[in-house]
Amino acid sequence: MENKEVKILAIESSCDETAAAVVVNGRKVLSNVIASQIDLHTLYGGVVPEIASRKHIENINYVIDKALKDADTTLDDIDAVAVTYGPGLVGALLVGVAEAKAIAFAKNKPLIGVHHIEGHICANYVENTELEPPFLCLIVSGGHTHLVMVEDYCQYKILGKSRDDAAGEAFDKVARAIGLGYPGGPKIDKVSVEGNPTAFDFPRAKVTGSEYDFSFSGMKSAVLNELNAHKMKGEEINQADVAASFQAAVVDTLIARAMKAVEETGMKKIALAGGVASNTAIRKAFTEECTKRGIDFYYPSPILCTDNAVMIGSAAYFEYIKGTRHGWDLNAIPNLKLGEKYE
Repeated sequence: MENKEVKILAIESSCDETAAAVVVNGRKVLSNVIASQIDLHTLYGGVVPEIASRKHIENINYVIDKALKDADTTLDDIDAVAVTYGPGLVGALLVGVAEAKAIAFAKNKPLIGVHHIEGHICANYVENTELEPPFLCLIVSGGHTHLVMVEDYCQYKILGKSRDDAAGEAFDKVARAIGLGYPGGPKIDKVSVEGNPTAFDFPRAKVTGSEYDFSFSGMKSAVLNELNAHKMKGEEINQADVAASFQAAVVDTLIARAMKAVEETGMKKIALAGGVASNTAIRKAFTEECTKRGIDFYYPSPILCTDNAVMIGSAAYFEYIKGTRHGWDLNAIPNLKLGEKYE
């Protein structure tokens, strides 16, 4: 890596957080500003794309100004402007991309588009400064569940991914069904502490012919069927028991795939990433399993698990060093796959 100090202004607006950060050399955080819309979308039980886009437009200039002030930095001091360009909600992504392009053009700075999932992976470099590739990474978020081999900086091999609902999506749907509301992940995590994780035996689905792939749709359906069966019989159902049993099924599924990859690749380092990676049961289970197997286990603080611009600034640094630069035709790509590059 270069010795020169590379200071990057990063912007993230892929879903419902408007975020900006100033990051140096991919690991040092000078500022981290996040404007959350959770309270607004809670009224609707989930993220409303059009509302998210409008709020990004309202918030983005303020968030960037604060990030620069917190970092005691001006746009003239920045070496590059980075932005998430996919995957995500297309309207939300477009706000960030347009802003980043405008700043880069006005200040004649390099523009670097960053893959959102690559950002989640790179969040691990910020607080674990000793972490370097290669390592395994399990990304668990609202829209994605990926098991990835990080072969080198900016070089990823997808071992497995969800075939249907992502883990976070299943958390949200189950939380809504048992009356916890939105956002589902933190609420299930909290109430599960009071429940019995063996009260219900929900399925741990496997995908035939794809040993590392995930499927959470059947698990979610099993919960809904259990709720309906009790309702039809007029029986009360323990909310905490359902939450704890569902969470246990998710944890078992994630651990099984990840540890299979550890055994078959011989890799001694594994990291968690993504919003659901802040779930306490998942962290506890991985900590115990990795300790038992003598594997180094890494994960970011909760603030760097959920969507933020620090992770985008970290990923952008490694892309910058590699020579990645984007033109004024950079566009939002809502279904961008990990490993794909904007042409």
